[in-house]
Amino acid sequence: MTISHRTLGTGPHKVLVLHDWFGTSAAWGPFLDHLDPEAFGYAFLDYRGYGERLDVPGAFTLAEIAADALALADRLGWDTFSVVGHSMGGKAAQLVLAEAPRRVRKLAGIAPVPASAYPLEGDAHDLFHGAARNPANRRAILDLVTGNRACGRWLDAMTARSVAGSRPEAFASYLTDWSTQDFAAKVAGSTLPVKVFVGEHDLALTPEAMRGTWLAHYPRAELEVLANSGHYPMYEIPVAFATTLEAFLRA
Repeated sequence: MTISHRTLGTGPHKVLVLHDWFGTSAAWGPFLDHLDPEAFGYAFLDYRGYGERLDVPGAFTLAEIAADALALADRLGWDTFSVVGHSMGGKAAQLVLAEAPRRVRKLAGIAPVPASAYPLEGDAHDLFHGAARNPANRRAILDLVTGNRACGRWLDAMTARSVAGSRPEAFASYLTDWSTQDFAAKVAGSTLPVKVFVGEHDLALTPEAMRGTWLAHYPRAELEVLANSGHYPMYEIPVAFATTLEAFLRA
């Protein structure tokens, strides 16, 4: 099976990049223009049911994402690589680490969901679980996680891109998986270099949530709170975010 993906750069440090619940391999915003193509070779994966793999059948689970990511690394001839995951992709990235700990050089989570369960209750449950079929819910979530600061034009464009780039059944299935799965025991105690990036205006995945999960799971983890950003630093502060992400990967 061909695994559709996008690449950027031919540098020796290889990096697998896993998108968020709303995104695709093409939805990484203007920060891509500021990455170093000579130092790094990036591969951006599309999940089954998303982007260029919109019609690919699957179970639509994190385990499937991790398996496809590792299969893509094999096809690219990457014995070792770093993994960058955004939001839901941050949880999938940890499962890549759990499945192939000797292959992962560094792990970066961008507003990442933790390896433990992330329960959604009450209004949040209804908002998120209604988003597969209701674009207005997706827009409200985008507004929430960017701190109610983004302009309507951006929210509308991101919502439309999400609806066009994902199958509703895949979108719904991934939500159930990333909010309920708990594999923290598989990664806890790993001494891998880990960095977590969260926006100061993200009202969902906050610094406090990261300190209680990611920083507790990984002894060498460090946290950077990104000023003037919410859940989407690749759109909100593209130059600053590209710079700090690659500084971590280089170190």
